[in-house]
Amino acid sequence: MKEAMEFLKNAPIFEELEERDFARISACGVRKTYKKGDVILMEEESGSALFVIVNGEVKVVRIGEDGREVILSILGASDIFGEMALLDGETRSASVVALDNAELFMIHRKDFLALLHEYPSIAISLLKHLTQRLRRADALIKSLSLKDAYHRVGYVLLQFADERGRIRQGKVEIDNLPVQQEIANMAGTTRETVSRTLSKMEKLKMLQVEGNSVVILDYDTFREKFT
Repeated sequence: MKEAMEFLKNAPIFEELEERDFARISACGVRKTYKKGDVILMEEESGSALFVIVNGEVKVVRIGEDGREVILSILGASDIFGEMALLDGETRSASVVALDNAELFMIHRKDFLALLHEYPSIAISLLKHLTQRLRRADALIKSLSLKDAYHRVGYVLLQFADERGRIRQGKVEIDNLPVQQEIANMAGTTRETVSRTLSKMEKLKMLQVEGNSVVILDYDTFREKFT
């Protein structure tokens, strides 16, 4: 129970709740486990549940008419997904796939809507969360439509820096960076282009690549260049 409450406390939509409220939230959902590569949600299927990630990572994807996968976002512990279809009753706008073994906390639509009535602060936090997600989507659309592949890759790295990076003396360390193919699918380019771009950025002393981790050497300059 304590572990369940800890990951719920870190979920953005529950951030305004009191300590005593988390037992009630925990009792509303169930845990489900998925293996790497499992499809958790399918685009266009009906939406009947909200998901909170307990551990592991998932990718939110859409498949183009040519069969190419476009990654909209990569989510980790305490992130939520599935909220849009839950609220409007429409079908899912994208698919969600487990990037590694993942454990999720699932709340069915009826129970979640009851929580919104019982705790208005959840509704307010949810609106804030949706607004932030919309802003990120607008920025991604702008990046994909107006910039070349080099700048798109830089923008994706900046997203990871903002969402999971650790800043130290102007540098940002990003651990467990997704594989280059996943980055390519987010940037709308190829794995080979991502590889060349990372090598170019290293030569320009913009970043250091250390295995599956990246260090942005001057975060302010990097942000200015790729936003």
